[in-house]
Amino acid sequence: MQTQQAFTIEVHAFDQGRILSLHGYLDASTSNILDQEIQKTLADAIHKIIIDCTDLTYISSAGLGIFMKHIDAIRKHGGDLVFCSMQKSVYTVFDLLGFPILYRIVDSTESALSLFQVGGES
Repeated sequence: MQTQQAFTIEVHAFDQGRILSLHGYLDASTSNILDQEIQKTLADAIHKIIIDCTDLTYISSAGLGIFMKHIDAIRKHGGDLVFCSMQKSVYTVFDLLGFPILYRIVDSTESALSLFQVGGES
C-alpha cells in the first residue's frame, strides 16, 4: 500500500503578487489548506498568483476545485492564476479535465513571472 504524503505550501512574494509552492499530495483531505491560503492571499488584496507545482506529486478533483472556486474573484480584480513546473502525472490530471483551456500553464517560475510583467498579460 502506498503511503500518502503530507501537503504543505510555501509562500513567496514577488513585486506584483504571490507564489504558492505546493508540496506533496493534494486531495479532498488536504484541499482545505490550499483553500485557506488562497483566501488569505485574496484578503491581502493580492490577485496575481503563481502556483508552483514542482513538488506537487498528486492532485485530485477536489484540489482542482479549489482553483475553480476562486478564479472568478481573482480575475474580477485584474489578476490571474498561472501554473508552472508541473510533473507529467499532475499535468495529465489537469489535461483530462480541460484545465489547459482555462488556465495558463508554463514550464518554469521565470516564465510565469514574465506573464505578470508590464505588457505580459493578455
